[in-house]
Amino acid sequence: MMQFKTKTLKNTSTLIALLFASVLAAQTNPNKIDGVAVVVGKNIVLDSDIDKFKQEVENRSEGKVKFSDCEMLEELMQQKLLAHHAIVDSVTVSQAEVDGGVKRSIAFFTNEYGSQEKAIKAYGFNDIEDFRKELERVQKENLLIKKEQEKITEDVDVTPEEVRVYFNGLKDKNNLPEFPAEVEIAQLVLQAEATKEEEQRVVDKLNQIKKEVEGGASFKLKAIINSDEPSVGQTGGNLGAITKDSPFIKEFKEVVFTLDEGQISEPFKTDFGYHIALLHKIRGRERIVSHILMQPEISDEKLNETKKEIEDVIKDIKDGKLTFEEAVKKYSEDKDTKNSGGLIVNPYTGESTFELTRMPPDLFGRISELKKGELSDVFYDETRGGEKMYKVLIMKERTDTHTADLVKDYVKVQQLALQKKKEETITKWVKDKIAETYIKLGDGYKKCEFKEDWKKENK
Repeated sequence: MMQFKTKTLKNTSTLIALLFASVLAAQTNPNKIDGVAVVVGKNIVLDSDIDKFKQEVENRSEGKVKFSDCEMLEELMQQKLLAHHAIVDSVTVSQAEVDGGVKRSIAFFTNEYGSQEKAIKAYGFNDIEDFRKELERVQKENLLIKKEQEKITEDVDVTPEEVRVYFNGLKDKNNLPEFPAEVEIAQLVLQAEATKEEEQRVVDKLNQIKKEVEGGASFKLKAIINSDEPSVGQTGGNLGAITKDSPFIKEFKEVVFTLDEGQISEPFKTDFGYHIALLHKIRGRERIVSHILMQPEISDEKLNETKKEIEDVIKDIKDGKLTFEEAVKKYSEDKDTKNSGGLIVNPYTGESTFELTRMPPDLFGRISELKKGELSDVFYDETRGGEKMYKVLIMKERTDTHTADLVKDYVKVQQLALQKKKEETITKWVKDKIAETYIKLGDGYKKCEFKEDWKKENK
């Protein structure tokens, strides 16, 4: 989505993401004695919150957006005001909503740091339970803020005339937004599968290892020698504590939670390959687990065969024997895109469009020069789980960088006009609520010049 080139942080999702990141970041130095910058209702903002927020804003904007301490504090006070009145207004947040957010957050941090243990260590927590409790607290506050904003703006809408007036206002000020180049792409995927003989070889090898460990051999040593897990050299196959909510693949958790202490599983398959798992200890909701992962080898002959298959399909598409969408439905082996004509969804927005310059570099290089309807070259790809495949991409839609046009970009202009009207509604709400809310500024911030009358208690 297009972002305003201003210093405002009124975008709801941005604020919530920053609040989430900054509160977690504050855990990295838990022994620091903090000063209280402000009290809003029953909520407080610490000096360190301001520092972490500023740093996060600069990082996310790549240094293009900078805030003073006073500006940052005002942004934070508004969030705390929303959180306070969400409670006053009896806004409810279900445990299921909180749990869902926590699960997604743990998955995100695990992916960012490479493992759950590294994420826990990076944020200074003792274990997964402490980490989870803090995530739950932050997630609940984020949801309260989001729902209070939605409550305040639930009746806000814009008419076509308001959209036109908004657009012309920007045009008169020579301030029309520039929309970045956007693309919509689809993919056709053929996977290279290991032979049944190779899969049986891996299963037999894991069974042999299981027997040797049960006879007294070291599971850790066997993992270091045999496992295909990238980090096995550092971990020895130990995955640490796992709960049913941990971001591990479903099939893996299903096996782990059937084991007794000291038991080694039979070989089992996931999208990552074949595993055996050793349950070291049961600790409440947690299972302390190690595993060995082995991925069946795929021969060059099978890879060449798969490449030839996809090239034949592409030839049929170019010869007009079937459309790209028909080819996807008939041949593609990617379960996430097979039923949508191959359409790739942007994981950050949930939409089918991508800003061209914000695409992953490898994907950008393959499609940046394509015109609408053109196919990329066939290329090899491999997942973190070891799956090997060949792909081809098609440019479904393409819009180049351009200044906003009311007709062509009506939906986007309408969204911007609606966003502005919602911001104005929230600003008015803030003015009204400041007057009836307890606010106490710390001495270090009483000289700040705020947009709103936050200093009312100090007059």
